[in-house]
Amino acid sequence: MEKIFIIAEAGVNHNGDIHRALDMVDVAAEVGADAIKFQTFTAATLVTAQAPKAGYQQQATGSGTQLSMLEALELSADEHFILQRRCGDRKIEFLSSPFDVASLRFLVDHRLVQRIKIPSGELTNGPLLWEAARTDKSLIVSTGMAHDKEIHMALRLIGLAQAGAEPSALYAVVPPAYDEKQLRSRVILLHCTTAYPTPMNQVNLRAMRGLKQRFSLPVGYSDHTEGITVPLAAAAMGARVIEKHFTLDRTLEGPDHRASLEPRELEAMIREIRQIELAMGDGVKRAQVTELDNARVARKSLHAAIPVAAGELFTVDNLAIKRPGTGRSPMDYWRLLGTPAERGYRADEALD
Repeated sequence: MEKIFIIAEAGVNHNGDIHRALDMVDVAAEVGADAIKFQTFTAATLVTAQAPKAGYQQQATGSGTQLSMLEALELSADEHFILQRRCGDRKIEFLSSPFDVASLRFLVDHRLVQRIKIPSGELTNGPLLWEAARTDKSLIVSTGMAHDKEIHMALRLIGLAQAGAEPSALYAVVPPAYDEKQLRSRVILLHCTTAYPTPMNQVNLRAMRGLKQRFSLPVGYSDHTEGITVPLAAAAMGARVIEKHFTLDRTLEGPDHRASLEPRELEAMIREIRQIELAMGDGVKRAQVTELDNARVARKSLHAAIPVAAGELFTVDNLAIKRPGTGRSPMDYWRLLGTPAERGYRADEALD
C-alpha cells in the first residue's frame, strides 16, 4: 500500500497568534504528520461586511459577523514565511489553503507551497480553480457540500486550464478535449462533509470510493468528525490522503477547536494509520512467512491408521487424516483409495 499523506490541519486554530501557530508546527512534526496546513486569506476579500457566521461558528464564538471573526484569524505575509521556515527546520511540509486568486499567487510566487489544497468552499470558485490548475503544482481538492455535477464541472475546468484552453471553453457545447491522464497525475479528490463536528450518520464514507469510481482519480478523506474512528476507516478503505483538524487545546475559543484533535489524539491517529498501512499489504493471497511453522502444526496429512504392509491396498479403514501436516495432503485421499502401498507403514506414520 502506498504511504498515506497525512495532513495535520491547523487551519485557524492558532487564533491569530503566530507563537501558537509555531507551536502547532512543532507538535505536528513531533507526532509524525507529513504536512501541516494553514489558511491564507484576507478577511475583507473573503467575506462581505454583513456575511453572517455559520451556526457552528456562532456556537463557538458568539454573535457577530464572519468578517470580524476572520480578521482576528488572518496570518500576515511575514508570518507565512516564519511558519514555512519552521516547517523546513522541523522537516514537515508547509501547506496553506488559498481562498482567493491573490492568496494563491502569493503562495505560489513566493514558493511557499509544494502543492495546492483547494478547500471545499472554493470548489465552485472558477477563477481560483483556473489559476491553480495553470500552475505546476498538484492539486488536492476537497468536495464538501458538493454533488457530482459540481465536481465534474470543477474537474473539467481544471483539465481545460491544464490543456491551455481559454476559460470560455467551459461553456462550449462541445468543449475541447484535455489530457485525462495528466489530470489523474495532478489531482486528488477528498471526500468531506462540511459540518463541525460531523455526525456519524452524515459521514457517508462510501462516497470516497464512489468518487474514485465516478471520476477515475486518486481519492482521500478530509475529516470533521469527533475522534479518530472515521479517519482510520478511511485509511483501510484506500484513502491516499487524510486530513484532520488539530488544536493545542480543544477548550480554546474559536470556530474549529471542537471538531479538532488534541496533540496526543493526533499522535494516536497517525500511529494507527501507519499500522493500517502495514496491515493492508499488496492484496495477493499467499501464505505469510509467519504462518509456515503453524501450517505444519495446524494442518493435517494422510497417515496410516493401522500398520500397512507393502503392496496392501489403501482403504477407509487403514487411512487416517491427522496432524501434523508434514506428509501427503488429505486432498489425495480418494486418489489413494484402492491403490497399493509402495512400502510398509507403521500405525500413525505419515504417508510419503
